[in-house]
Amino acid sequence: MSSHAAPPAGPTAAAFFDVDNTIIRGASAFHLARALYQRKFFGTSDLLRFAWIQAKYLVFGESRSQIETVRSRALSLIAGRSVAEITAVGEEVYDTVLELRIFPGTKRLLDEHLAAGDEVWLVTATPVEIGGLIARRLGATGCLGTIAEHSDGYYTGALVGDLMHGEAKGAAVRELAEREGLDLESSYAYGDSLNDLPMMRSVGHPCPINPDARLRRHAKEVGWPIREFRGRGQRAAGRGVRTASRAGAAWVLGLVLRAAQRSVRKRLRRY
Repeated sequence: MSSHAAPPAGPTAAAFFDVDNTIIRGASAFHLARALYQRKFFGTSDLLRFAWIQAKYLVFGESRSQIETVRSRALSLIAGRSVAEITAVGEEVYDTVLELRIFPGTKRLLDEHLAAGDEVWLVTATPVEIGGLIARRLGATGCLGTIAEHSDGYYTGALVGDLMHGEAKGAAVRELAEREGLDLESSYAYGDSLNDLPMMRSVGHPCPINPDARLRRHAKEVGWPIREFRGRGQRAAGRGVRTASRAGAAWVLGLVLRAAQRSVRKRLRRY
C-alpha cells in the first residue's frame, strides 16, 4: 500500500465529444427519422429528403442549412407525439443501428478519458433525448443537446433555446464548466467540422476527429493534432468523395424507385 497522501482535489478536467461523424458514422438523426418512417410517423417524401441530406452529409460534412432543414421539419413531425414514444424508438435505433456505426477508435479514446477520471460530455445538435441515450450507453457523464419543448409529456413542435450547433456549443461548454467547476484549460474537445470550432477553442486541448476538409486545413494551420478513425477508402479525398457520392445517390435513387413502385401497385389495386 502506498504511503503517499492523496493530492488535494482541484478542478476536474473534461472531454467534450461531438457525435455525428465523430463518435458515430453519419447523422444519428437520420437513422431515427428512418425508424420513425417505418412506424408511419411521416411519409416517403420526408424520408427521401432526410436520405438526400444524409448522403450529402457523409460526403461533404455538415452545413448549417442542412441542419436547419432537418431541425424545422423534424420538429413539425414530432409535434403532438409523446416523449416516451420517441425515446423508446431511440433505444431501438441505438441497439440495432447506431451501436454498429460507432468508430472503435473514438470509443477507445472516450474510455481512456473515463479511466483517467475525466468527465465526458457529448455536445450535439441531436435532440437531447437521443444524445443522452447515446451518452448513457457509452458510460459518459452526460449530454448537451438540442432541447425540443414538451408539455405534459408531449412535444409542442418548438425549441427551448437555440439549436446546439456552432457558437451555441462553445457557450454551452463554458456555461457547464462554470456551473460544474471544470478546468477548461486542462480539458479536451473533439469534433469533425468547422461548426465545432467554438467548442474546441473553449478548451486547452482541441483535437479534430475524422475532420472534413475545412477543419483539416484549419488544424494544420494552427498545429492541432488530428485523429483519423475512418477507413482508408473514406480518407482518400478524391476517390472517397466520388465513391460516397455515387453510393449516396444510388441509395436515394433506390428509395425513389421503390416508393414509385409501391405507388403504382396501389393504383393498380384500385382498378
